[in-house]
Amino acid sequence: MGCSMRTTLKVLSELQYPSGLFAAAKSVSTGYDKAWIRDNIYATFGLEAGQKIETVVKTLQALLDILKKHEYKIEWMIKEPYPKHTFRYIHARYNPFSGDEICEEWGNKQNDAVGALLFRIGDLHRKGVVVVRDEADIKILKKLVDYLQAVEYWHDADNGMWEESEEIHASSIGACVAGLKAITSLVKVPSELIKKGEVALNELLPCESATKYVDLALLSLIYPYNVVSDAQKKEILKRVEHFLVRDKGVIRYAGDKYYSCKLGEAEWTMGFPWLAIIYKQMNNCVMHEFYVEKAREVMNAGGELPELYFAGTSVHNENTPLAWSQSLLAVAEA
Repeated sequence: MGCSMRTTLKVLSELQYPSGLFAAAKSVSTGYDKAWIRDNIYATFGLEAGQKIETVVKTLQALLDILKKHEYKIEWMIKEPYPKHTFRYIHARYNPFSGDEICEEWGNKQNDAVGALLFRIGDLHRKGVVVVRDEADIKILKKLVDYLQAVEYWHDADNGMWEESEEIHASSIGACVAGLKAITSLVKVPSELIKKGEVALNELLPCESATKYVDLALLSLIYPYNVVSDAQKKEILKRVEHFLVRDKGVIRYAGDKYYSCKLGEAEWTMGFPWLAIIYKQMNNCVMHEFYVEKAREVMNAGGELPELYFAGTSVHNENTPLAWSQSLLAVAEA
């Protein structure tokens, strides 16, 4: 393990709680000290790259324990899938000590988080890393499969990776497809449930949604999920690099209002290591090194990757370090 990667993992590890869960970032004022399902899963990719397998398992088991605590919600959706009120969905964010939901009115319909958890556990199982401890863990995984069936994920308008407007998102469908495929190594999944997602995904691609011609979230379909064809991968990369890459990061999509300013959309640091990983997988060493270096250039004075920079400036927001960014950089540096 190189010096750069060790430093990156050290910054990431400082965000972990005794429970095994990770804060999204250190910032308390913005609520980023809480634990998101998705952010915790992405944190484990960097840990795996750094061979911190025990920590990976601890984090994922902590997520399973949270879902078991709220199992009644999963069962309720399975038995009575309509009406699809937002509060009935598996929540996206939790107290990292108690495992209680953070009850706020915001976009917590996030099917991709469920798919991401299934994918991570199933993929690790196929690699020989055992996350499942007992029959209770198997039971909750089976229920998560039934849950995705109940919400009809292949055409369910959710809030997506960015927790915003309810739309049918390619990144959400793709995460569920990848998750259902991966978890077949542990539980039975109806083939038709996967097929419906694949059909819907191909109808949307290479767009993210009806209103998003290109979106940073589409990179997840290449890494880690690998659910797109070579042609789709090339088109997604072409669009992301042409329309979204900026000097300090990658904007999420055109017209993004989150932390925007007069100069434009906020520039997210995670985009650089994400692109680096993808080019590394494509055996393109030049572009891999280019984006790794871009990521290192946007570290702050403390050697951290913040969530984002205000457009056209060297000023970042208070959410730093962002676990998601740090983890992706660790993978890119591996």
